[in-house]
Amino acid sequence: MKRREAREKALQTLFQLENTELTVEDAIEHTLAEEKSSAFFEELVYGTQNHLEEIDASLESKLENWSLSRLAKIERTILRLAAFELMYMPETPNNVVINEAVEISKVFGDEKSGKFVNGVLSKY
Repeated sequence: MKRREAREKALQTLFQLENTELTVEDAIEHTLAEEKSSAFFEELVYGTQNHLEEIDASLESKLENWSLSRLAKIERTILRLAAFELMYMPETPNNVVINEAVEISKVFGDEKSGKFVNGVLSKY
């Protein structure tokens, strides 16, 4: 699984987990179906879930005139995923993480998502 695909699958998994009773394992199984997992994908999913409080606190400090709870669920999930990479995976250059998040937000969000995500993440 390529890194872009891993990020997209991680986004889909984390999106399912918000406000549901699914376990992480069930969400992963549902997202991947018959596909093979990857270490990078699993690190993104489990890492984001395990550090959610720290990630949310960090994101709240970067949002201007917004709260995390007011964001669209897809944008909140993209920001959490990217913030995890920026905060806990220093081997990936920040500009790569931000660019990937912006591109993914263009696919899964609306026409303004890319600019919003870029604006928040550029504060890292």
